[in-house]
Amino acid sequence: MKLVSWNVNGLRACVNKGFNDYFDAVDADIFCVQEIKLQEGQIDLDHGGRYLQYWNYAEKKGYSGTAVFSKIKPLSVRYGLEEDHEPEGRVLTLEFQEFYLVNVYTPNAKRDLSRLDYRLEWEDRFRSYLLKLDARKPVIVCGDMNVAHQEIDIKNAKGNKGNSGFTAEERDKMSRLLEAGFIDTFRHFYPDREEAYSWWSNMPKVRERNVGWRIDYFLASTRLGPNLADAEIHSHVLGSDHCPVVLILADELK
Repeated sequence: MKLVSWNVNGLRACVNKGFNDYFDAVDADIFCVQEIKLQEGQIDLDHGGRYLQYWNYAEKKGYSGTAVFSKIKPLSVRYGLEEDHEPEGRVLTLEFQEFYLVNVYTPNAKRDLSRLDYRLEWEDRFRSYLLKLDARKPVIVCGDMNVAHQEIDIKNAKGNKGNSGFTAEERDKMSRLLEAGFIDTFRHFYPDREEAYSWWSNMPKVRERNVGWRIDYFLASTRLGPNLADAEIHSHVLGSDHCPVVLILADELK
């Protein structure tokens, strides 16, 4: 089973930059996107009718939002955390027979860290939500989690310490989530791989020189460890300032 996650930074713009070509070529069983930046009715993606579509739009136009395209019909779908709605469209949960899939676009602390307190409070609520799901069945979390967890996950760790996405507080929240019973699937397979990034600034030549951050993840409940087959970062794929990340599961979950 192949799962893909991609922060498209505006789905309509990404479609004009090759999204559909990649979508068809990768042929995922479940394809998750974040930061869709659109409202209902503003895009028509058919893909031959092969996928069911689930959308969580932000109330603010041109902002945030998530979506999931799935070949497999979920048992249930939930929009948001505490209730079946949240204004920024950041969380979309699909329940399948053997696991929950949670597609997330984690709030950014902002360059001046003006949203850091909100971000940290949100992280606590999100972790609590995942643990409640995990008590019922295993969980797979994917999306732009807006944090480079370790120094290996960022090109210039020393120069970025304390910056949004690499504060001690944000990194600690990721550590606490993993310690609560989740696997960072890419590091599970490639614990020492350097210069493996999923986001690059739009400043000139930054992506060409691979001055990046790994802030897009697939996490999985620890007990899914035996079912993990591989994890990939498709850094060659353009169309967004992020690139897709991939999780491969064994065909038969143990």
